[in-house]
Amino acid sequence: MNKVNYPMLLLAILVILSFFSVGIGIALRSIWLILLFLILGFGLMGFGITLKRKRK
Repeated sequence: MNKVNYPMLLLAILVILSFFSVGIGIALRSIWLILLFLILGFGLMGFGITLKRKRK
């Protein structure tokens, strides 16, 4: 059975939470929160993809 990669799991949870926060920003009608969490989400996702590529 494979071991759980906790750092990547935490990174994936952070990406999901940032995109979830975009929805909260939309509900609050705050363009700054929407932009902040969108950039944060894509940045974290890109960081995770680069880490995965370096691993192989």
